[in-house]
Amino acid sequence: MDLASSEATRVAQRQGPTPVIGGGTNVGDRIFHLAVLSAAQSVLVLLAALVVLLFIDAKEALGRFGLSFLTTTDWDPVFEKFGTAHFVFGTLVTSLVALVLAAPLAIGTALFLAEYAPRWLREPVAFVIELLAVIPSIIFGLWGFFVLAPIMRGYVEPFLKATVGQVPVLGELFSGPAIGKDLLTAGVVLAIMILPTVMAIAREVVRSVPDTQREGMIGLGATKWETITGAVLPYARSGLVGAVMLGFARAFGETMAVTMVIGNSSNVISASLLTPGYTMASAIANQFTEADKEIYFSAVVAVALVLLLVSVIINGLARLLVWRGAGNVATRR
Repeated sequence: MDLASSEATRVAQRQGPTPVIGGGTNVGDRIFHLAVLSAAQSVLVLLAALVVLLFIDAKEALGRFGLSFLTTTDWDPVFEKFGTAHFVFGTLVTSLVALVLAAPLAIGTALFLAEYAPRWLREPVAFVIELLAVIPSIIFGLWGFFVLAPIMRGYVEPFLKATVGQVPVLGELFSGPAIGKDLLTAGVVLAIMILPTVMAIAREVVRSVPDTQREGMIGLGATKWETITGAVLPYARSGLVGAVMLGFARAFGETMAVTMVIGNSSNVISASLLTPGYTMASAIANQFTEADKEIYFSAVVAVALVLLLVSVIINGLARLLVWRGAGNVATRR
C-alpha cells in the first residue's frame, strides 16, 4: 500500500495541479467566466432599470390616487379619474379561464407523450403542439376575431346559456347576451396560446422522474395508471405546478390577441364571462396613444408597472417550483 501511495503521489506531481473549473487558472477561462457573469447580472440590472423608469413615470398617478387606483373602476380621462380594478379583474378572469381549459389538456398530453405514446408518434405530436408557441400572437388575434368569435357567438355561448346557464349560482357565469367578443372568448384564445408552454415543461418534468420510481411500483404489482398516480405524479407535483404557473404568467401578460377578442367596451365587474371587458395589457394597448395629458400618461404607465411587478412575481414563483422539482429529482437519484 505504501508503494502504491508513493507511485500515485509521483504521478500527481508530474501531472501538475488540477485546474479549477469555476475560477479558471487560465486567463481565457477567467475572461469567459467574467463575461457570462456580467451577461447574467445585466439582465437583473435591466429589469431593475425598467422598474425604476416605470415608477418615475407612474409616480404622479400613484401619488394622487393611492390605493384607490387598484380598487375603483372609474377610468375617465376627461375628469382625470383613474381606477384599474376592472382591468385587474379582466386580467385575472381571462388568465384563470385559460388555465382551467389548458392545464388539464396540457398535463394529460404530457403524460400521454411521456408514458403511453410509441416512439414513432411521440416526437411528431410534440413538434406539432410546440409549433403553436412560435405563432405570433397577432395571428391568434386575427383567428379569434374572424373565426372563433363568430363560433362562440352563434353556437358555443348560446349552448352554455341553455345548459349550464340554467344551473343555480353556476349559471351566473353565462348570463347576459352572447356577444362573442368577451372574457370567455379571450380566455379560450389564451388557453390555446399557453397550451404548448405548459405541455412542453410538464413533459420534461414527467420525463425527469427516475425509472426506478416506475419500476418499484410495477414490481409491487401496480398497473400503468396506478404507477402514474402513485409514483410519477407525486414525484413531479411541484414541477407540474410550476409549469402551470408559467402558463398563467404567459396568459397574464398577453396583449394583442386578447385586445382583438375581449371587447374593450366595459368597466363593469360582473360574474358573467359573457361580459366585454379589458385586461391590463389590452388597456395599455388601447389607451397609450390617447394619453394626451400628463396624468393620463402617468396612469397608463402605472398600469404597466403593476402588470410588470405581478408578472415578475408569478414567474419567480413558477421558476422556484420548477427548480424545486428538479432538485428533488436530483436528490432522490
